This record gives sequence, structure tokens and C-alpha cells, in this order.
Amino acid sequence: MNDFLPLENYKPLRDVVFDYMKDAIITGKLKPGERLMEVQLAEKLGASRTPVREAIRKLELEGLVVMVPRKGAYVADLDAKDLLNVLEVRSSLEGLAASLAAERITEEEIDKLKKIIEEFQKKIEEGDNEGLVKLDKEFHDLIFTASRNDKLIQIMNNLQEHVHRFRVRYINEEKKAKKIHQEHKKITEAIEARDTDAARKWAEKHIRNFQTEVVKDIKYFSYKE
Repeated sequence: MNDFLPLENYKPLRDVVFDYMKDAIITGKLKPGERLMEVQLAEKLGASRTPVREAIRKLELEGLVVMVPRKGAYVADLDAKDLLNVLEVRSSLEGLAASLAAERITEEEIDKLKKIIEEFQKKIEEGDNEGLVKLDKEFHDLIFTASRNDKLIQIMNNLQEHVHRFRVRYINEEKKAKKIHQEHKKITEAIEARDTDAARKWAEKHIRNFQTEVVKDIKYFSYKE
């Protein structure tokens, strides 16, 4: 993260800094366990230390930053317990969304799902992890949109920040990306066939597989170094 903040933004500077740092944590630009140095961050963002300090305090309240006595602020690690809680909920939500989508999705939306799957394959071949993360989000967002259930969409949106951090961590190698690609195809095939039971089954299985793999990869950051 080394870009100055956008000058055309009309929000108060403290809010701009907060939004920028929060996005950097969620997208993995600021990595779990990374120390947050006020002076360096202020220089990179072209801001003073005060809004950076305020942003760090707000991020701590949201659980994205932890303060370590006599050592300073660090980006919070991906906690295994938090991960399990989020994915247990997400599995049920994804299953419900896919089931409803199988009933309510339009032909145009089915075509969009297929196009995302095609683009996903291209990004695997190119080794573009950032592109894979973006397409994975688009795929799942489209299924929730196709559910036509506003409350379901709202609940999922509340989990998006947590889900995206895990997504960035998970889609980090070709083998995993290929597995995701195959599961996306199965979900899409079930939705296109209007098979609500199969759509739910594959969507839930997809998230359970995601959960199993991410838990394997979770490593706790030690602040004793």
C-alpha cells in the first residue's frame, strides 16, 4: 500500500483514511500479523499521523486490528474460531441462496454465471490470483441476487468483510482454484437444471470444502517475535 489518498474524495480525511486502511486489510494488502506503523502509514497515504491513529483505533473496535502492549498495533490474524463461526453460517446461507436461485434465476443470469466460470478458467491459466478472488465474489454475489430475497442478501452482505479475508487467503494456489472452478460448475449446472435440492447440496458442499481447506492453512501469528 503506497498510494496517496484520492483528492477528489469529499469525506472527512479521518473517514477516507479509515476506509482505505480497512479495504487494505480486507483485500490482503495489509497482511495478517503485519505491524501498523503510524509514521510510515501517514507518509504513504500523504496524511498526518492523527487520522491514521484514529483509523487504527476504529479498526481495533471492528476486530481488524489488535493492540499489543509495548509493541503497538498489528493487523488481526484470521482467527480459526471466527472462521468456523462465519463459514458455518455461510454454508447454510449459500445453500438457501442456490436453492432459491434454481427457482428464480433468469436465463440472462445463468449466462452470466457461465461467463464467470469461463473467465475463472482463464485467470487460473494466467495465475491471476487477484482476478480469481474478484470472480469468486462475483459468482456468489450473482447467486444471492438471483435468490430474489432481500433479507438473505442483507445478511450475507453483513458477512462479506469476513468472507473476503478468508477468500483472499484461500485462493492462493492453482490446485485450490481448480477445485473451486469445478464446484462452481456443479452449482451452476444444478441451478440451470432448476434442481433446487442439488443446487443446495453443491453450494453447501462447496463452502464446507472451503472451510476444511482454510482451517488447515490457518497459522497463528506470534507477537513474541
